[in-house]
Amino acid sequence: MAQPSVVALIPARSGSKRVPHKNIRALAGHPLLAYTICAARDSGIFQAVIVSTDSDEYAALAQQYGAQVPFLRPPELAGDVSPDIEWVEFTLKRLKEQGQHFDCFSILRPTSPFRQPETIQRAWREFLSERGVDSLRAVEKAKQHPGKMWVVRGKRMMPLLPLSPTEQPWHSSQYQALPEVYVQNASLEIAWTRVVLEERTIAGNTVMPFFTDGYEGLDVNQEQDWWYAETLVQRGLAVLPKITRHGERVDS
Repeated sequence: MAQPSVVALIPARSGSKRVPHKNIRALAGHPLLAYTICAARDSGIFQAVIVSTDSDEYAALAQQYGAQVPFLRPPELAGDVSPDIEWVEFTLKRLKEQGQHFDCFSILRPTSPFRQPETIQRAWREFLSERGVDSLRAVEKAKQHPGKMWVVRGKRMMPLLPLSPTEQPWHSSQYQALPEVYVQNASLEIAWTRVVLEERTIAGNTVMPFFTDGYEGLDVNQEQDWWYAETLVQRGLAVLPKITRHGERVDS
C-alpha cells in the first residue's frame, strides 16, 4: 500500500501585534521562519513545503530558504482573529485547483523554532501507525494546572473546572495529586485533508496526542520568549535546526 502524500503548511502572516514581524525576526542569524522551513525540508517526508503569507517580503524570504509560495493569502484571512480553518481551507483548495492534491497536511508554525526534522519524522510515523484517527496534535504536560484556575465575576470567583471532588478540591491540592493534564503547543499538527474539505475542521473528531520532548514545543511569541530562546542557544542548552538554502548548508 502506497504511503499517503503530505504537504507542510507554514503560516506566516505579517500582522503580529505582540512582537511585530516575529515570523521574520532574526534568531541566531536567520529569520525565525527559516528554521521551520529547513526542518520541514530536511525531514524528507513532504511532497511540498508551502508558506502561507499575506506579504511579498515574507514570501521572498521563504523562497530563499527553499519553501514554495505559489500564491499570497488574502488580507481578510490574515487578521488577528482569523481562524486557522479559513487559511488552511483556502490553501488546500487553491493547491487542488493547481493540480496539487495531498492526502494529509501538517501545520508547522514558525514560532516553534526548536522543532527538529527528527521531531517531524517521529510524529509522521506515529500518525501513520494509528488507525481510526482524524489528526495528531503536539502536546506537553501542563505547567499551570487548570484545576487551580478561576473565573472571576466582579468580587466573586469560581473554579474553572467544576469537576474536582468536594472533599478535596483541586485548587487546594498539591500539583502531584492532580490528574495529568496536557496542553497543546505550537510544534506541529498533522491531519487528513478530508477533515478540511469534507468537514471544515482542521482536527476532526478523533485526535491523537504527540508528546514533544524538551524544547521541541517551545513557542516564541512574546519578547521574553525571544530572550529565553536566545539564551538557550547561546548557552548550548537547545539546538536549532540546521539552515540550508536550496540544499546547501549555511553557517548560523
